[in-house]
Amino acid sequence: MQLTIRATGENVKVISYLLAKNPNNVYERNHKGHLVRLFYSACSETELDVTIFVTPDSLELKQNSSYTYDITHYINDREFAVSSIFCSFIRPALGTALNGQPKEGYKKWVNHCFPFEFQFGPVSSTLSDEEIRALFEPLGYETAISRAETNYSFHLKQKSTARFISLKGSTTLQHGLRQLFVLIPVLDNYKHYYIDEKEIEKIERYGEGWLENHPLKSFILRQALRFKEVYNIVQKTEESGESKEKAGKVRLNDLRYEKIIEMVKGIEPRRRIVDFGSGEGKLSLRLGFVDGVQEVLAVEPSETAALQAIERFEKVRHQEGFVMPTPLWGSLFYYDERLKNKDIMILCEVIEHIDAYRLPKMMDTILNEYQPNVLIITTPNQEYNAVYNLGEQIRHHDHRFEWTREEFQTWCVDRNNGNYELAFIGIGEAYEQYGCPTQMCVFSRKEVE
Repeated sequence: MQLTIRATGENVKVISYLLAKNPNNVYERNHKGHLVRLFYSACSETELDVTIFVTPDSLELKQNSSYTYDITHYINDREFAVSSIFCSFIRPALGTALNGQPKEGYKKWVNHCFPFEFQFGPVSSTLSDEEIRALFEPLGYETAISRAETNYSFHLKQKSTARFISLKGSTTLQHGLRQLFVLIPVLDNYKHYYIDEKEIEKIERYGEGWLENHPLKSFILRQALRFKEVYNIVQKTEESGESKEKAGKVRLNDLRYEKIIEMVKGIEPRRRIVDFGSGEGKLSLRLGFVDGVQEVLAVEPSETAALQAIERFEKVRHQEGFVMPTPLWGSLFYYDERLKNKDIMILCEVIEHIDAYRLPKMMDTILNEYQPNVLIITTPNQEYNAVYNLGEQIRHHDHRFEWTREEFQTWCVDRNNGNYELAFIGIGEAYEQYGCPTQMCVFSRKEVE
């Protein structure tokens, strides 16, 4: 899978400085086992031709996914087609151009339009040629689409379903690349990573100056922000006339966090809380503002995430009524005496990142050793993926599984040691057929008679 950038005319050599890549050197990086290479076929004052391509490691892709073992995954076209996976691989190499931050002497060229030709492929898309043209032609591109011919035998020739796209038009390098990074995943109707509130910020940043007036804006947003809650944030913001700055403060995870906070406020006592897998500390910070809370232990195995959490806590530590969370390095699989006998323990979107065969030991430790008064667990509802048009895909490449409501409820009942009462609650917009996007189970310790 590759992207070629061509330009002809005066001063096109400047583009190499906007890319921050030396024409005399081949750029090669190993990105988690996948080879990313960028090289110039031509670079002069009047002609530039640069190609960036990725050779993916299909074994690594398979080993780091949660799909069932199936030999067809090793030859899945998604991993070898220009898609969101390709964009994520090449983004570091094109970061200077995407951000418009070349060396000081070349910043004046960031907003200069060049006569570009962008060629990329192969693309695996359910969109017709006409629909693809409708994405690019309103942006001023002359769009050409071709298919490769495949020989299946000596006498049979058949056209491949893979397409190669060529776009010609006058634009800035930054503008052109940002348009590609928004529209390539739309072509494929697929994103390999979980789509959350950060996607809004990226779409606004990359879409600035062109997406607002695109005739297919609504379609592009629906495809790019597939999760309905995220798309609704954008829609409601536009309908109400709110500023982008205000909209940027809205978070998809708020829906989940607010429900957890609501549950915590109804629990007595709630003095001591453990937030397991606390990540960057977003939930722990909110827990620190709940009346009656005296201690929040933010337990996280990632040092990077824990440092980000500390920075987040420090910004509000002097606000009235805030209980500063205590960051702890820890894992669900290493017993920690400090976590025993707390009022509330929370696992918010944690269990799906753990291999299912390891979960029984984790639950035994929590219910039999730590023995919290209340345990709150949330996890995605696999049935709701139909609303997101995900097909067989999961919401996040790191998810080991995603359970239906029945599977989650059965698992919780089987893991209960008999000392807890269970309550199941849906979080988010409910569909009669699919339930809610997030499912929650609350384990409440029974009164001792």
